[in-house]
Amino acid sequence: MAQSFGQTEINWDKLDKTKFYVVGAGLFTGVTVALYPVSVVKTRLQVATKDAVERSAYSVAKGLLKTDGIPGLYRGFGTVIAGAIPARIIFLSALEITKVSTFNMLQPFGLSETTQAALANGVAGMTSSLVAQSVFVPIDVVSQKMMVQGYSGHARYSGGMDVARKILRSDGIRGLYRGFGLSALTYSPSSAVWWASYGSSQRFIWRFLDQGGNDGDTPSVQKIVLVQAAGGIIAGASASCITTPLDTIKTRLQVMGHDSRSSIKQVTKDLISEDGWKGLYRGFGPRFFSMSAWGTSMILTYEYLKRLCTKDE
Repeated sequence: MAQSFGQTEINWDKLDKTKFYVVGAGLFTGVTVALYPVSVVKTRLQVATKDAVERSAYSVAKGLLKTDGIPGLYRGFGTVIAGAIPARIIFLSALEITKVSTFNMLQPFGLSETTQAALANGVAGMTSSLVAQSVFVPIDVVSQKMMVQGYSGHARYSGGMDVARKILRSDGIRGLYRGFGLSALTYSPSSAVWWASYGSSQRFIWRFLDQGGNDGDTPSVQKIVLVQAAGGIIAGASASCITTPLDTIKTRLQVMGHDSRSSIKQVTKDLISEDGWKGLYRGFGPRFFSMSAWGTSMILTYEYLKRLCTKDE
């Protein structure tokens, strides 16, 4: 491993886990507050009907602010926050444990450091996403129904519990896991691409900056943060370009009325008939921005959290 990068990497066994989870819950809640409105706008764009007046991110945001004010941009937020903390604990634990294990397993194969990092991070990202879907999917289903209530003919609800109660009454527990398979197909590859891109791009950037020498100098915090931010942007851009079509189909399936039984094939056909192939990229602008902004904010917060929670030697 390049020396400078090794000096910036903090492994799972070096962390104070209790502090990591408690402080992390607060930090990631702050990031979610800042970026949540983009998710609301993106979701509304993805489920808009052909005749919807609001066809751009700007018009959707303007419409929400006009009718509901700032709270309109935070529909479903309570549900997301309530479920995000346990989901994130599961995700981060699985991510770090799998990343270290996979990296060690690949050591004997003599792969380049960049390839080894991409594979280890990719496997860890996919595995952690799959494990966390058991919590993420019900949150997604409920919060997305809250995000689009009253929009393009969608029902209105009195809160997250009202959404969950009506779903359970009509479809049982299966209703809360609507789109689970597609969600796994969307988020797991997205997570794999994100973490693989992040892990490999960091090492590539350090090499480009000639920080892999043997002079023993530790890079400055500012330089470390810049490299991590660049890696986050690259990772977010890569993942959003690849997975937006699946995300659009998944979102439509999850927010449909209880009586609708459309299949993935039918939803895809409807999107293409309404807007052509570009229909699969509805909400791409907000999703691209969200994944890039979220990815950069998340990884900087995450790396800061790891530095903050490092055990005293």
